[in-house]
Amino acid sequence: MDNKLQGSIGTSAGLALRLGQAIFSAASLLFMCLNVSYYSYSYPPFCFLVATMSFVTPWNLGLAVIDAFSLLVKRSSHQPGILPYLVGVDWVLSFLSLATACSTASATDYLIASGGSPYCNGNMCRRYQLSAAMAFLSWILSLASSLFNLWLLLPTVYLLHL
Repeated sequence: MDNKLQGSIGTSAGLALRLGQAIFSAASLLFMCLNVSYYSYSYPPFCFLVATMSFVTPWNLGLAVIDAFSLLVKRSSHQPGILPYLVGVDWVLSFLSLATACSTASATDYLIASGGSPYCNGNMCRRYQLSAAMAFLSWILSLASSLFNLWLLLPTVYLLHL
């Protein structure tokens, strides 16, 4: 299958999407984890964001390496047996990213509106908000990448049902 749908795996746009996802998810982790007290993780949305971004970052870096290798050797990386797995994991991580970004943003807004807590003083709450924003930006790129790969998968699924 030599479809070169820009944005899908094995294309330069796909590489850019993967690198963007990895950068934003790593930034989200950095804003959430650096110089944070242990008790800040007593809020489940913060724990879920760290856990999700800890999966998203290496996943996207790994796929960026595959995209870079495919571009370097000028060979398609579309394997019909592997593509459904990639699309499935992309969709799962995409929904998890959206869920954790939204829950972190809402928990942070709640802490700010309720007068804060000793673990969410001025700068810490801003960092939590930045972390949620980076996770949301990672999700936007993840959704785009997932849609391109799903579009690439549809002919394969259609051919299997004939």
